[in-house]
Amino acid sequence: MTSLSHPGAASTETVMVRDATAADMAAIQAIYAHEVLHGLATFEETPPDVDEMQARRAAVRAAGLHYLAAQLDGRVVGYSYATAYRPRPAYRHTIEDSVYVAEGMQRRGVGRALLAALIARCEQGPWRQMIAVIGDRRNDGSIALHAAHGFRHVGTLEAAGFKLGRWVDTVLMQRALGPGNAIPPRPTP
Repeated sequence: MTSLSHPGAASTETVMVRDATAADMAAIQAIYAHEVLHGLATFEETPPDVDEMQARRAAVRAAGLHYLAAQLDGRVVGYSYATAYRPRPAYRHTIEDSVYVAEGMQRRGVGRALLAALIARCEQGPWRQMIAVIGDRRNDGSIALHAAHGFRHVGTLEAAGFKLGRWVDTVLMQRALGPGNAIPPRPTP
């Protein structure tokens, strides 16, 4: 478990990051459903139900990747996870991160704590690159969050999606994990 106190917050505000459990999935589904219906961070348009979110978490865990939950004052207020970037074998050392924070909980260090913990855990594995696929070039919060954690802008896909009545860009950011591409990866069995 990782904890992070928000510098400008009251001393009681400590974000606790831990592995997400099955019991967290109703809260996580509600966080995601809000973003699906009202935001541009995901291009999904119909919120998945709790069973589907459970299945997605199980798939992440089965792949040996991490799915984390953030708690603040005993309540799940965000989550993050890593997935394979693409299915082709040559991409096996590259993963994609996702970070979601509950509505009204932004700017409290939740996203920062989640992303820092996710990066730290992923650096312990065989992965060498982490990609952020950020919906909406105007998503300043997510872009700044990733930049603060060493991601650099590597491209923008213009008008890649159409959601909530408008065309939406996708921003691509990337950071190395561990030694990155400085040395070859470990051989895979």
